[in-house]
Amino acid sequence: MQWFERVPYTFLAIPLRIAVATIFWNSAMTKLANWDTALELFREEYKLPLLPPEIAAYMAVSVELTAPVLLVLGLATRPVALILLGMTMVIEIFVYPLAWPTHIQWAAMLLVLLCRGAGNWSFDHFLSKRWIR
Repeated sequence: MQWFERVPYTFLAIPLRIAVATIFWNSAMTKLANWDTALELFREEYKLPLLPPEIAAYMAVSVELTAPVLLVLGLATRPVALILLGMTMVIEIFVYPLAWPTHIQWAAMLLVLLCRGAGNWSFDHFLSKRWIR
């Protein structure tokens, strides 16, 4: 069992980054497949407070397109994880409060990335090494 303790975090961070990226990328692709339907969902089902449905839809799809690319590259991982954690909380609180078993899994992965970063095989690591010198 001690062997598992010696697995480098980098090997754990890569599938975490890819898993989270896949969730949000697929959501963006679903919205983009039929934008009219996506807008209707924001108007009739999601009904987020404070934001007009059209703005909420554009914001959501923008984050869902940008964040996965950054996560896969391991670039700005902590800020991206924080943004996606906020988005997950909004979805849980205002849109699908009974989907907490799914959202808590997303949150767990995002919290690991937020607290531990992207790992050594990432642009974050490369840039931090370059800037520290």
